[in-house]
Amino acid sequence: MSKFKNWKDVKKELNFTAEEEAEMKLEMELIEATIEARKKANLTQRDLSEKSGVIQPSIAKIESFARSPQASTLIKLLYPMGYTLKVVPLKEKKKQE
Repeated sequence: MSKFKNWKDVKKELNFTAEEEAEMKLEMELIEATIEARKKANLTQRDLSEKSGVIQPSIAKIESFARSPQASTLIKLLYPMGYTLKVVPLKEKKKQE
C-alpha cells in the first residue's frame, strides 16, 4: 500500500463543511479574476502596486495563494483597473454558471 494519499482521501479527512468549501472556492475565484484583470490591463505586479498603494510583495503573496486577501485589499487592487466587487444572490449566480 502506498504511503501517499490521493486528494479525495485527504479532502475527506479535512472534513470541510459545505460553507467552508464555498468560501475557499470563492477566494480562489476572486484571486484568479484579479490576476486576469491585471494581465488584461498589461500591468506587472509592480505597476499595480504603484497604482493601488498595495506593496508588490503583498500582491505576489495574494497571487500565489500564500495570503488570503481582505475585501478592502481586493478593492484597492481592482479599482485602478476599472473593477470592483459585487454581491449577487446565489440564485442569480447559479443561472450565470
